[in-house]
Amino acid sequence: MTTMTIEVPDQLSEQLKHRKDQVPELLAIGLQQSPLPAQVYRYVLNFIASDPTPEQISAFEPTPEMRERLRTLLARERTNEITLLEKAELDDYERIEHIVVMLKAGNLPYVSDNQ
Repeated sequence: MTTMTIEVPDQLSEQLKHRKDQVPELLAIGLQQSPLPAQVYRYVLNFIASDPTPEQISAFEPTPEMRERLRTLLARERTNEITLLEKAELDDYERIEHIVVMLKAGNLPYVSDNQ
């Protein structure tokens, strides 16, 4: 096993003192899981799986809770207060947004043909 020295915020250090034996496991779990809640992925996947019409695709938006979380993350990023985990969460939101934009862009010919 490798020994590492890392710097962590004081509050986190206090929490880790009580779980010292679990630190390797906690790090492994943290590295494997997406920082986004599963319901975000479920929301997007359920929408795509619902075989939406071109109009529904064009109107697709994040939930109010997702929009609020994005606003919070973007504000924290602007003020340089964002944590690494929050930055990873924001990056995941941006990847999902990219997929939705590509889905909408591919849908544009169908929507404009119907209007």
